[in-house]
Amino acid sequence: MSRRGWLLFVALGVIWGLPYLLIKVAVREVSPTLLVLMRTGGGAVLLVPVAAARHALRPLLAHWRALLAYTTAELGIPWYLLFTAERRLSSSLSALIVAAVPLAGAILARATGTDHLDARRLTGLLIGFGGVGVLVGVDVGRSDLLAALSLGGVAAGYALGPWILSHHLSDLPAIGVVAGSLTLCAVVYSPLAAFALPSGQLSASVVWSVIGLTLVCTVLAFLAFFALVAEVGPMRATIITYVNPAVAVLLGVSILGEGFGPATGAGFVLILAGCFLATRHSPVPAPVAEP
Repeated sequence: MSRRGWLLFVALGVIWGLPYLLIKVAVREVSPTLLVLMRTGGGAVLLVPVAAARHALRPLLAHWRALLAYTTAELGIPWYLLFTAERRLSSSLSALIVAAVPLAGAILARATGTDHLDARRLTGLLIGFGGVGVLVGVDVGRSDLLAALSLGGVAAGYALGPWILSHHLSDLPAIGVVAGSLTLCAVVYSPLAAFALPSGQLSASVVWSVIGLTLVCTVLAFLAFFALVAEVGPMRATIITYVNPAVAVLLGVSILGEGFGPATGAGFVLILAGCFLATRHSPVPAPVAEP
């Protein structure tokens, strides 16, 4: 990986470890539907004028189907599922389960023929999903099981989004794709959020959490993520989840007082080990001349 790739990787590792804490604070007073609208709508308001000034929106029209698919996979479904799950689960546990994104990416790469699964990668998948099983089986109560399982949809969407981006939207201006996807998602969620408005005034901590989610974890993060995908490819870009959960756990434990027991640590280690094995590139064997 180039120096630029490493800088983007480290920056995103920190930036996308922060949302889990901010989401946990925000959903105390804001419904998941409204939070999706606030996050995407705020980002769209900031980026659409810039994208329009750079003539980065018109090229999206010819690729509206791919943009819609990307928006659904990366934003529309995962964010609602994640925001809903964090009403029941701790921010650190949510981050650890979502760390299975590279495992979903490895399966997607195999299913689409863009990569293959050898014995080492298959072993990595088994180890990684074993780690998820440890987290769900030990740290999740029966009443929260559905919330934990829904995070599997988040991981799948986060793996599919970069794949769509790389294969169908990579030639488009990054700022146009970000602005367009945020706008699409906001438009869809607007009528839904109208029925989920808060009953009272939001506290300062919630307001600042929403602002942080919008400015830092959405606008800045997505522009950096698109640059990372262009630099290292979609599959390796998903390995950012190696760093995200560590940051999320640190913030959750130190700021929110969330627990972190031996089972949580074991599940985390298994997931990261599995992701490493499942996404590591295998050496290409030298061609053998036919007799």
